[in-house]
Formats: sequence, C-alpha cells, structure tokens
Amino acid sequence: METPVIPRSAALARPKSGVEVVMLTGDNDATARRIPGQPAETAVDQAQSGGSWCGGAQPTPPGGWNLVHDRFDLAQEATREALCTLGNGYWATRGAVPGSTADAIHYPGTYLAGIYNRLTTALDGNTVETEHLVNAPDWTFLTVRVGDGPVLAPGSPEMLSYRQDLDLRAGVLTRTQRYRDAAGRTTRVTSRQFQSLTAPHLAALELTLEAEDWSGEMTVESAVNGDVANHNVAADRALAHDHLVPGRSVELDGETVLYEAVTNQSRISIATAARTRVGAADMVVGRRLIAEQARAGHTITLSLGRGIPVMLEKIVAVASSRDRAVSTAALDAGNRIGRAPGFGELLGAQEDAWAELWERFGIDLETGARQSLALNLHIFHVLQTVAAADTDLDAGLPARGLHGEGYRGHIFWDELFVYPMLTLRRPELTRSFLLYRYRRLDAARAAARADGLNGAMFPWQSGSNGREETPAELFNVRNGVWMADNSRRQRHVGLAVAYSVWQYFQATADTGFLAEYGAEILVEVARLFTSLAVHNPADDRFDISGVMGPDEYHDGYPDAPGQGLRNNAYTNVLAAWVLARAEDAVGLLACRDCDPLWRRLHLKPEEPAHWDRISRRLRVPFHDGVISQFEGYEALEEFDWDTYRARYGNIGRLDLILQAEGDTTNRYRLSKQADVLMLFYLFSAEELRTVFERLGYTLRPELIPHTVQYYLARTSHGSTLSRLTHGWVLARSDRTRSWSLFEQALEADLADTQGGTTREGVHLGAMAGTADMVIRCYGGVETRQDVLWLHPVLPAELTEASFRLSYRGQPISIVLTQDQARLRLYPCSAGPVRLCVEGVEKTLVPGEVWEVDLPSAAAAHALPDPTAPMLRD
Repeated sequence: METPVIPRSAALARPKSGVEVVMLTGDNDATARRIPGQPAETAVDQAQSGGSWCGGAQPTPPGGWNLVHDRFDLAQEATREALCTLGNGYWATRGAVPGSTADAIHYPGTYLAGIYNRLTTALDGNTVETEHLVNAPDWTFLTVRVGDGPVLAPGSPEMLSYRQDLDLRAGVLTRTQRYRDAAGRTTRVTSRQFQSLTAPHLAALELTLEAEDWSGEMTVESAVNGDVANHNVAADRALAHDHLVPGRSVELDGETVLYEAVTNQSRISIATAARTRVGAADMVVGRRLIAEQARAGHTITLSLGRGIPVMLEKIVAVASSRDRAVSTAALDAGNRIGRAPGFGELLGAQEDAWAELWERFGIDLETGARQSLALNLHIFHVLQTVAAADTDLDAGLPARGLHGEGYRGHIFWDELFVYPMLTLRRPELTRSFLLYRYRRLDAARAAARADGLNGAMFPWQSGSNGREETPAELFNVRNGVWMADNSRRQRHVGLAVAYSVWQYFQATADTGFLAEYGAEILVEVARLFTSLAVHNPADDRFDISGVMGPDEYHDGYPDAPGQGLRNNAYTNVLAAWVLARAEDAVGLLACRDCDPLWRRLHLKPEEPAHWDRISRRLRVPFHDGVISQFEGYEALEEFDWDTYRARYGNIGRLDLILQAEGDTTNRYRLSKQADVLMLFYLFSAEELRTVFERLGYTLRPELIPHTVQYYLARTSHGSTLSRLTHGWVLARSDRTRSWSLFEQALEADLADTQGGTTREGVHLGAMAGTADMVIRCYGGVETRQDVLWLHPVLPAELTEASFRLSYRGQPISIVLTQDQARLRLYPCSAGPVRLCVEGVEKTLVPGEVWEVDLPSAAAAHALPDPTAPMLRD
C-alpha cells in the first residue's frame, strides 16, 4: 500500500538561483549547498556525513530525545518537513521553514483532521472524482530581510550556518540560522514553533532576530498564506488540486488578522486568526496591513541595534465549520485568538502536557541511542496524530498521519496496527477512532447491499463519509501508464475493524461501548462474511471467493485478473474468528437492557447458530506442508528474485516493475507484505490453535516455522508494515533476525527506506507498530479471557525494557530484563486484576508489586517454538 516511487532525480527540480549544488548519485544521493569558496569535495563529504538518516541528522544524538540536523540539505528538505511535522490531533503543520512556499525544495502543509474535499479530473477521456485531505492555509508564513535586501532563507548564498532541532519531549521545533549579506552584515535568526496540546486550536511561533555586527532596519512579513493547493504527492499531480476558494481577510486589531477560506465542494469554512506581537514595541518603526485575496497579515519594520536581540511572537487560532458549538468558524477563531495567552505561557503548558503523555506512553529501552531515538520519534508522531481525539472530533486515523498528502489522507486497515499502542495506554482514544467507523456503518451497509450482500462492507480507503475512496486506477511512475487498482476487493478491512472492537473490549471491559456501538459492528461484519461464504456440500466446507488478501500483489488468477481470489487463508481464518466473537457479543448482551441495539439489528433467532456453523467449517487451503496464501497459490510460477534484485536493486514495488515490463504479479508466488503471516501477528499460539481446532484442523509442530520461512523467502517488503510483521513472527524462533527486522522497521521513515515516500507523510501504522512490538511481542503482553498475560521474550540486544499499561482502569508499570519481570500496580480505586506471567497466575490489588523470575535466554532458545502448531485437515 505504498505510493509509487518517483526516482529522486525526477523529484528534484532546478535549485534556487545563486545556489551551487553538488549532486550525489546512488541510493543515498543527496544535494548539498556549497558555500562560496568551498571545495566541491567538502560539500560532498558534508552531504554524506549524515549516514543513512535523513539529510545530515546526527546519527546518535545524546539522550534519544532530539532529532537534530546541523546543515541545510536541498534534496532532503521535503523528507525532513514530514519528520519534523508538529501536531496535536486536531491539526498539524509540516516542518517547513517559515516563509517558504511550495516549490521543488519546500512543501509547507497544514492539515485539519477530518477535513476532505472532492474534485473531478479529466484523465484519458474519462472523468474521475477523487477525495483529498485538504492542505489548509499556511499560518507559518514569516519572512525576514535586512533593509531592501533579499529574504534571508536557508539555501541562499548568504547563509553561513543552519541548525534544526526537534525536541520530542516538548513538541518544539527550533531553528538557528546565521547569514552574511553582500554588505558584510551578519544576522542570526532563531525560531521556535509548536502546536499546542493544551489548547488544540492554537499554534505558536517565536522569532528572535539579532544583528550581530550592524545596526539598522529589518523588515518582517508575517501572514496567513491562502495560496496553497495539494501538490505533495508526485503520482497525484495530474489530478485537480485546488481545493480552496479564498474567502475574506479582516484586521481584527492592530496586531491581529483573520483569513477565511472555504473548500469548494464540501463547503467547509476554515478560519485562521494570527496575532503578531513584537516584544520590544519601541523598536517597531512601521506596520502595514497585508490584505490580499490569498494572504492576510502585516509587514513590520524594526530598528535593530548591534548585538541586541529582538523577539516577535506569532500566535494563531484555527477553527472550522465542522467544529462543535460554534456559530461560525470566523467568529470562533476570532474569539480564541482574543483569549490566547502569549508564547511563554503556552510553552509552559505545552511542556507539562508532553511530560504527562511521555509518562503514560514512553518506552525505555536499554539498547543503542539510535534505536531509542527512532522509537521515541515513532511514538511522538503517533501521539501528534491522535492526542486531541474525542467524541466531538469526527476523524479517523489517516495511514500517513497528518504529515502529508500520501494516500490522499485516507484511512486504511493501518489503524489495526495503531490501536494496540493506544488501547493499552489511553483506551478512550481507541474508542473515539472506532466511533469514526461506527458513524459510517450505514454507508458500509449500503455498500454491501449494492453488491447484493448482507451486513456491512467497510471501504478499503475511507475519507469523509465512508464511501469507497479507492481509485480504480493507479499511476505507474515507471512507465507513465495508469494501471488497474482492484484494492477495493480487500474485504478484510472490515474484519480488522471488528478485531479492533473486540480487542478494545477485552482491555477495558467497556460493556457500554459494546452495547451501544461495538456489537453492532461485530454483527454487521459477521453478516457480510456469512453472505460471502458459500457452502460446498461435497466436503461440508464454506468457501469465500472474489477477495484480495493483505498481500496486494494478487487481485485475481493469471487468467482472470481483477476478479479476486478463492479462499484467502488470512481472510477465512480471521472471518471465522470474527463470527465467533459476534456470537460471543450477542450472548454477553442477551440478558442486558439493550433494546435500542436489538431494534437496530433486527437479529433473527437462527443467525448466531449459523455464524457458529460457518466459523467451524470455513476452508483453509494448504500445499507443500504450509498454509496456502490462497487456493491455487501452488500452481503459480516461482519468481526469479536474484535476477530482479540485480536488475533493479530496490524491488519493493514489483507490481509496478512487472507491469512496466508487460508482466503481472498475478503469475508468481510472491508477496508485497505479510499475508498468511498476519495471522501470527494478530493471534498468540494458543489463540491460533483454538481457531484452527474450531475449524476442524488438527495440529502438528512443524508447519508454522515452515510456513514462516516459506513466505519470508517470497516477500518483497513493498510496505513499511512488512518487516514489522515478519520481525514479530520470528521473535520466538529467531530473535537475532527478529531484532534486525525490528531495527529496519525503526529506520523506515527516519532513513526514508522506501526511496522518497516519507516526504508524502510518515507511515503511521509502522510507527505505532514498533512501539507495540516492544510491548506485545517482546514483552509478550496479551489481553484475553479476563486476564492480562505476559510471556516476555527480549532479544539479546535488548537488555531491559520498561513501560506503563492501563488494564481495565488499573495503571501498571512493567520492567522486563532478561531474567525478571517486575509489575507494579499504582494505588488507585480500580478493582483487583488477574495477571499471568509465564504461566503463573495471580490476582493483584492496587499498590501491589509482583516480581517473577524468567527463564534464561539460553533456556528459552532451547524450548520448542510455541508458535509452531501444524495444521492438517
């Protein structure tokens, strides 16, 4: 599910005038600005000095809390902007240099959760309608110039030095730049910027200017720039991209302006109020209003003295017509900016709020600084996407966060990988995002009916109202051809939603949620798969046809492309599990006061029994001693992996490579990402054994390791989720390899290993998944049967891991070493909880501490792999 890769040489246009550029070739090519008079080889060395991390980031910053770039890199700036995005869940802003505009280097982007717009485009004689997360007006626009000189901007010939520091502990991005102009005047420009956690509609930017060796006038232009569009994704640039109609600009007072724009199809009003205030008012010698159709702000002229810093602060409030309890977006934004405190007060509250979040979500690893920083960065970006979620914010979890326009801002099954990190810490966040799905249940029902099916069919790509947003065609950047995209056949997205509903209930025992929302989702998804399952009386098995699995490389058989597959193992097994959970939910609520639920569902008495029957007789195919990805997989050709790796290097997107060659992935035994192996990601050995035994398959010990190795050898890792999943399933049989894959998953965005996709947004599922891997995979945490289970399996490279959980209202801190687990329940009013560590069960009350000795690593390696059941019909 990755965006097509644009070759880096094609993605970079000519540099700004006056900047000498050195191009580096190969996988780690970069662009470095050469300071006048500097030898070219020095610039090349600097461009390479960042190692594999994005454009000069310090490889191992001390403490693991700061992502630092100590030089400006033209080629990597768009990727840095995504990695340095600041947000709070209500909205987010890419880490573009204030005052920049979209060009070949920069891409300022501001995104409000849940605000989409649809446009139509004429493509090859056809009219297509696409929906996009809207790039909103840029509140960060702020430029500086000395006298009548050029704007002081990174990458310009005047720049002497550049340093950028993202502080993950506080969510603050700091830049320090020094310039020397043609007259020999040296100027230091420092900015600090953040999106407020405590006041989610507010953001703040502080600018400090210092004339180091001169005195005179400096001009600052501070504005809200409405001249923006959706240009972030290379493969979407042929699509219509202008989503905003300029509204009005108003000066609210001498320091404050308001700019309003409206989306041109969804008619959502977005109002941005910006207040620019100078700390030393006596240094202001002029202020002029900017009131243009696409910009609103002030031009401020300052008188600077030698060596005397001058500080400006820009506080911004944003509101939209989708917000609750507003008259108009403009009035609300104006009211908010009128009440907004100054930068210092907002910053103090910001630091406190992030400290509380890190106390709850932080994971301490006794391992390398590189891994610690990467994991902290992942957790940080997930939190920036979800922190403001509540019942009033009707928004889902975009697969690329609020960090760019990748996947057009749509919601996929990637949320499956995010929920565990939230459910075990702040379950109310998971609840809020599941309500996004519940509110679109009627749309899913309508989609099922349109296909002649019962129940609810959730879309593969979801946006504003829950209709299917998956495009029918995908642009292949390798040959410039549009190719068929049949991803909407991935019916397993509804199973992922249902799985997440049940996991939330297991962790929280929130029966109210189950009665009001969750059971309805479970039942309607069960009904869909009941209507998809066709009975074969010859062997009393049920078959499901016409679907795609998570693999994504097979949308049909070689002679029937696009028609879907028969009996995808992942889909069938997960469907059997969901059918059983729907039956459980109905039974659990049968004696409760749930009349509204029963009225909505019109449940027939015979339905649960029918779900039970199908859940026991769905077919799972096998071949050559392994679980088949789908029926007929063994008839496909083996793929020549060595030849294609030698020819192309990065072969993650074999679908694009083969289509450009006139071939198709449907012909071969290959996978883009985990498919069958996703079963071992979602279920423990005991759970999976129970599901298969319920289906009527007996177990033998060697099939699972054979299945794992079989598909590991046939996967191109074309998704950032792939190495994460494969590392998970290897954790108990090959810890060294598992840790290596975990490290690669940590690097995916930080090193942009997909070859340019990070600039279009981070991969939120993979980021959350790495945190989840420490807790639920290496920590062995499970929630089932009203018990919190721990079966730790720390790799040798990880000597200690500590984190905090919330289980059924009880905060629990857990410290794991290679030979001990220490659990401490916080004093609180929650009831006792049942825990089971390495098979030893104990009920603990708040305030208790439990220490359990663990088997040695050597002994654990000597044990049979507990995830290795063998399945036989």
